[in-house]
Amino acid sequence: MSTAEPDLRAEGLHLGYDDRAVVSGLDLAVPPGRITAIVGANACGKSTLLRALARLLAPRDGAVSLDGRALHSIPTRELAQQLGILPQSPVAPEGLTVIDLVNRGRSPHQTWWRQWTKADEQAVHDALAATGTTDLADRAVDELSGGQRQRAWIAMAVAQGTPVLLLDEPTTYLDLAHQIDVLDLVVDLNRREGRTIVMVLHDLNQACRYADHVIAMKKGDIVAEGAPADVITAETVEDVFGLRCQVTTDPVSRTPLVIPVGRHHAPEPDSDSEEQESRPRKQ
Repeated sequence: MSTAEPDLRAEGLHLGYDDRAVVSGLDLAVPPGRITAIVGANACGKSTLLRALARLLAPRDGAVSLDGRALHSIPTRELAQQLGILPQSPVAPEGLTVIDLVNRGRSPHQTWWRQWTKADEQAVHDALAATGTTDLADRAVDELSGGQRQRAWIAMAVAQGTPVLLLDEPTTYLDLAHQIDVLDLVVDLNRREGRTIVMVLHDLNQACRYADHVIAMKKGDIVAEGAPADVITAETVEDVFGLRCQVTTDPVSRTPLVIPVGRHHAPEPDSDSEEQESRPRKQ
């Protein structure tokens, strides 16, 4: 993997599907060597932006560039050596084993004159070890639990050896324990290897805990970006999600902790406090 810090950015980006515009005139510079989380309400353009950063969606206007070169001008094999993508809910062919899946991560490094090498073998070995999937190597991907399966896919992306890794909702459909396992793994990859990681997340508290840089999107625009403590405020959450909340400090990570305020949990006026105390509590 290259040790140079990658420069991934978008300028004047316009994205959409058919007649529907999703992103208009967006500018973005991804902080190199850091973990960036993109957050926002459903259909705000998070995954659309990530797909454009991965060259899975062609811009209508504007451009995405990597190290000063437009993505569309970079040969596919060369780009796959620099940038990896893990889409939402990837599906493996039936019966494919974990080791075969992870081996596929080395495909961008293969040519007709350069077949499997010791370096490829070591990269796969290291990827399995880094993701805790060594013991799963001979098992079929479609027989694994959700958390194990997600780790296997991340192992493939790790084996690809790219300095930039894009993850689209990597914790979707996972229970809480597996969500934390996957996010801890993301931090390990960043801290041990200096990989630049961009991930779309739904959980604001997890974004605050695990990201160095947070991008908040609304209707295809970036409304705030920066350190979690600067972005995740009660005002921004209400603007982006239409949700009243209180933001306090997470007692474990010391990062912002969002506490939603629903209709049934809104604070009562002070004048009614005595009446509230006299009411019987629900058991």
